Amino acid sequence: MKVVEITSYGAPDVLRLGERVAPVAGAGEVLIRVAASGVNRPDVLQRTGNYPVPPGASDIPGLEVAGEIVAGDAEAMKAAGFKVGDRVCALVAGGGYAELCVAPVGQCLPVPEGWSDVEAASLPETFFTVWSNVFDRARLQPGETLLIQGGSSGIGVTAIQMAKALGATVLVTAGSDDKCAACLALGADHAINYKTSDFAVEAKKLTGGKGVNVILDMVAGSYVAREVECLAEDGRLVIIAVQGGVKAEANAGLILRKRLTITGSTLRPRSTEFKTAIARALQEKVWPLLRSGAIKPVVHSTFAAFDAAKAHALMESNQHVGKIVLTW
Repeated sequence: MKVVEITSYGAPDVLRLGERVAPVAGAGEVLIRVAASGVNRPDVLQRTGNYPVPPGASDIPGLEVAGEIVAGDAEAMKAAGFKVGDRVCALVAGGGYAELCVAPVGQCLPVPEGWSDVEAASLPETFFTVWSNVFDRARLQPGETLLIQGGSSGIGVTAIQMAKALGATVLVTAGSDDKCAACLALGADHAINYKTSDFAVEAKKLTGGKGVNVILDMVAGSYVAREVECLAEDGRLVIIAVQGGVKAEANAGLILRKRLTITGSTLRPRSTEFKTAIARALQEKVWPLLRSGAIKPVVHSTFAAFDAAKAHALMESNQHVGKIVLTW
């Protein structure tokens, strides 16, 4: 099979089209003929040598795919309601930039009716991540306020739509007026240009001084101190990336007085059982919203697999709104 390989750590041009022996589905797994592969920030980190591959995972990048089941564990497929020939999208721990990819049955979800493979490939990584962190860890409730750092990212556009559909008020930050406008068009209630405004000051103003209930943070670093300031009492900060650095200082007195919770997670190394539980929750709570059109795919660009380097260059430019997808 054809694959996109990381030939050495470095710039996007280290990504090259190569060939590998096709994988074989084992117990509890399916083999997917990949039509489209999602591109995510962790793929870039892996390419630069800053995101080690979990033990047992493929060294081929790619954490989400969409395509057709061509083989697999018959009993596991039957139990999950799948069969050979079904179109699915799946979250994987690696190996997504390939014509064939093995995925645990429990991490597969049906492609929503009427959706293309490109649209479906844009779903798993961000939807699993947002559900796990915003709704499981941070316990966002209807009527609460969510602040999303980086609202125009793949994670951001997913979080906006999911939180709005489930009854929250949504504030976002973005790095340009155009990106702010795109976030508002997706349903965000307020958008803050972090290059021209202090998001903490604006978030307090927009909530009448109360602060926000939940913050989804992909920056960390110096942002944490300001996030502590603009959280409401009993607020929850969930950190899912550290693009602004791993070290942070914050007012511990505010954390105590406001009874704040600061948490975080990484999804890739978690167990199949953990990810399967997320998939079940998504199928129950979110997939009906996809089928009804309440939540829609936001695909900024597609690239042929042999142009994966261009896809990574776009990701690193931060000029996109939504997802970037490779096609096979």
